[in-house]
Amino acid sequence: MTVLLPSGETIPALGMGTWMMAERPGRRADEIAALRTGLDLGLSLVDTAEMYANGASEELVGEAIAGRRDEVFLVSKVLPSHASAAGTVRACEASLRRLGTDRLDLYLLHWRGGVPFEQTLEGFTALVESGKIRHWGVSNLDLDDMRELTALPGSCQANQILYNLSRRGPEHDLLPWHASTGIPVMAYSPVEQGRLLDSPALASVAGRHGATPAQVALAWVLRLPHVNAIPKAGTAEHVRENARALELRLTTQDLADLDTAFPPPSGPTPLAVL
Repeated sequence: MTVLLPSGETIPALGMGTWMMAERPGRRADEIAALRTGLDLGLSLVDTAEMYANGASEELVGEAIAGRRDEVFLVSKVLPSHASAAGTVRACEASLRRLGTDRLDLYLLHWRGGVPFEQTLEGFTALVESGKIRHWGVSNLDLDDMRELTALPGSCQANQILYNLSRRGPEHDLLPWHASTGIPVMAYSPVEQGRLLDSPALASVAGRHGATPAQVALAWVLRLPHVNAIPKAGTAEHVRENARALELRLTTQDLADLDTAFPPPSGPTPLAVL
């Protein structure tokens, strides 16, 4: 399963997130093994950020992908406080050093801060022209912000947002807009950091398929062709469980039962963040 970018390139529908990785030294070996297992399974999109563990997540990713860089669609993010034209370039260069690579495949503005979009896009343009990033995008932007951004010159390739069964607000207007523009959504925390997994409705659907609740939650996010998911998994076993979600096809009855347990929005809902 893949998702199409505006550039015409495709990315894996299921990737790997690294938020909250590299925070405990005792977990480092397991986390590196998890990322390498994901690459073996074709989960080749790896998402990180300069903010995660104050750069240590990027260093961990760099170690995990060493010798395998060309297999990876590598994503990182610039903090809004660094997102001036010159600051964006400096932040990216620091991320590249921590990751041990000469380029990012996608570089995102982590969320909107006080710096005008025009300045951040100037930095992105300079990075594209120098070959330090291949594409740029954004994260945590709601519909009004996306409309403002896309009225400016340039080609936004993705918007990474909080989207899962318990966070369905984007379905009212943001996701339809994305579908109409061809700019895909990257869903972070697709199992709500594990809080969804005690749901009886998820357990019921999972039982029908011989699956796990996490696999159902991921398959539900992946039902939309313009949405990919980047769950974090800290062990190889967890990554293998996530990967099996790609084989799961939810039925009309499954989707109806999940709608009952997790109703879609009835009107505009501000974009939630974690």
